[in-house]
Amino acid sequence: MLLLESEQSRVIEMAWEDRTPFEAIERLFGMNESDVIKFMRRNLKPRSFRLWRERVSGRATKHVKLRSGDVTRSHCPTQYKQR
Repeated sequence: MLLLESEQSRVIEMAWEDRTPFEAIERLFGMNESDVIKFMRRNLKPRSFRLWRERVSGRATKHVKLRSGDVTRSHCPTQYKQR
């Protein structure tokens, strides 16, 4: 899958966000979790990739099915405030 530079940047941003599930990335960009992992491996420095994997491994908020029913949003309320 060929993505524009801005789309690549957005996939990386979404992958790093704690509350953005892999399913949201798949819905927007057609990349499942394993595709995102491969993409991140190719586009991050090795150390950054390892840090990212440590961060998202086992994180319930990265999977819709593992999330608590209380989580109804994909980001912090203050994350996208207009400045």
